[in-house]
Amino acid sequence: MSLHYPFSHPPAAGALQQVADGVFWLRMPLPFQLDHINLWLLRDGEGWMIVDTGFPDDEVQATWQTILAGLNGPVTRLVVTHFHPDHLGLASWLQAETGAALWMTTGEFLTAHAVWHEVGGHGARFMVEQFRQHGLDAEHLAKFEKRGSGYRKAVPALPEHYHRLKAGDCLTVDGRRWDILIGYGHAPEHMALYCPELDVLISGDMLLPRISTNISVFAATPDADALRWYLTSLTEMSDRIPEKTLVLPSHGLPFTGVQPRVAALHAHHAERLQALEESCHEVPKSAAELLEVLFNRTLDTHQTMFAMGEAIAHLNYLEQAGRLARIEDAGGVIRYSRVQS
Repeated sequence: MSLHYPFSHPPAAGALQQVADGVFWLRMPLPFQLDHINLWLLRDGEGWMIVDTGFPDDEVQATWQTILAGLNGPVTRLVVTHFHPDHLGLASWLQAETGAALWMTTGEFLTAHAVWHEVGGHGARFMVEQFRQHGLDAEHLAKFEKRGSGYRKAVPALPEHYHRLKAGDCLTVDGRRWDILIGYGHAPEHMALYCPELDVLISGDMLLPRISTNISVFAATPDADALRWYLTSLTEMSDRIPEKTLVLPSHGLPFTGVQPRVAALHAHHAERLQALEESCHEVPKSAAELLEVLFNRTLDTHQTMFAMGEAIAHLNYLEQAGRLARIEDAGGVIRYSRVQS
């Protein structure tokens, strides 16, 4: 079974497109190479529930104001899948505009605050030291030091209160049950929502149709096996979700075909892992030296940040699987060597 896209085009800017009974799709711009995010509005009795917020800028806020003015009822709940700026960035502003309560997982809420305040191993200075240990050159490190906290610049304010959601919980929306599914690897406690009655999955960033989700290791958890966590989460999702389910991703078009997409992602990462392992066969290499193996293109500063995190995630996977050995030189730089069978 291949992927099927029941909607060939996204909604126009500021427009709502119904994708299932009571479920509406809207799209907002992003100021990155990945230039859009999909957001979702769910009818809930006389009111509405929003899933994810968009990136904070004047255009997005103006579009939201137009949409909110056209709703025939109040927004009563704001659900955020995870802490990244394009998902949580406008939560405080939307709460002020609507009075809606925020719902998210504890892992995402607290991580947002840790990253914003640069505590607990989160923040630019910790990231710079992590990347130095993994062999990134002085020029790139200086750019990251000068850039500082990109998260605080992207997220002007954070909510101080929330309703906690966790694995096994469910939300009742317009009389229908939406199960809370938790996935790991992309974010600490990423939430997806699945409605068995509608056979609809709001997948957030955990399952995207055409691009692979960024899986990074962060300075606060340097030995995290984030890629294995992510692949395990995908397998669990594939085992639970029927193949005819309509998947509503944060980026790309809605699609059906959970199982073939999950299989393709497993195959993609298996190929990348094999390429990294082979690249460390003769000479030990650092994550920075292996970027060109994973990403065969020129990377800007923003992309290098994600690329380094992803390279470290793949190398942690290989080391913890016994396929690579970790070597630290006298200067504290970490490199990896293939384990001979």
